Amino acid sequence: MSIGVSAIGQGLLYGLIGLGLFLTFRVLDFPDMTVEGTFPFGAAVAVSAITHGISPIVATLLATGAGMLAGLATGLLTTKGKIPVLLAGILVMTGLFSINLRIMGRANLSLLHQANLFQTAFLKDLPPYFNSVVIGVIVAVVVVGLLMLFLNNQLGQAFIAAGDNPSMARSLGIDPDHQMVLGLMVGNGLVGLAGGLLAQNNGYADVNMGIGIIVIGLAAIIIGEVVFGELTLSQRLVAVILGSILYRFVLLVVLALGFNADDLKLISAVVLAIAIMVPQIDHRLRLRRVLQKGVQAHG
Repeated sequence: MSIGVSAIGQGLLYGLIGLGLFLTFRVLDFPDMTVEGTFPFGAAVAVSAITHGISPIVATLLATGAGMLAGLATGLLTTKGKIPVLLAGILVMTGLFSINLRIMGRANLSLLHQANLFQTAFLKDLPPYFNSVVIGVIVAVVVVGLLMLFLNNQLGQAFIAAGDNPSMARSLGIDPDHQMVLGLMVGNGLVGLAGGLLAQNNGYADVNMGIGIIVIGLAAIIIGEVVFGELTLSQRLVAVILGSILYRFVLLVVLALGFNADDLKLISAVVLAIAIMVPQIDHRLRLRRVLQKGVQAHG
């Protein structure tokens, strides 16, 4: 029971990374490696702020702002510096490693004996792990609602058009570069928010906590798409959150089968690879059925 509740809470919080990546990977159609640096950046800012006496709510907002600054840096390197977006993301990710060390003053920083968002008064009486579920639901509902409003207004439609067809968007008076910077800022802001929240939930920040985080975000997107199929853009946002929760349960099942926790990154990569291949496998199986029916009809 407790493990399942913890998986739901973790899935909700990690789902924010999936939402951030959804904007760049699915809407703008490029992989943003910045998130591997943005996640620990948000965590480092939030934990450092709390240890310096700043309110956990303000610290979480600072983590979000830090993520947006990282996205802005990648966006400017890409649009103004003409550096390919993949390389720009890697450059910012690499630079953030040193910045995170500067912020925390060490490789990891604990929140031991420090109040955080998950220890708020109204959460203290809840059963174990339900605090992360409550916080996760509140944040996910607010973020998904705001993204739905954004994607369905004029600015959001311009953002989608820039991702679908930059040339056509330019002919309509939309600047794709501005939309790219906007997408990177919002996407990385969500990843920074996830870093700040998960650091408070786990009780520490570590400079290496971003390694492989892009796989977790992509897994949430892909699993949501595979399980729930064709959806509207707004529904796909909800599917990302649900995909993140399902991904956590898949990991639980794998670990329950006796796999070593040290192999979690490898397992994550395998799960993502399988999820990506599922539509192709399904397509091929259907093709085989058609061929078999054709052979039988002429047999």
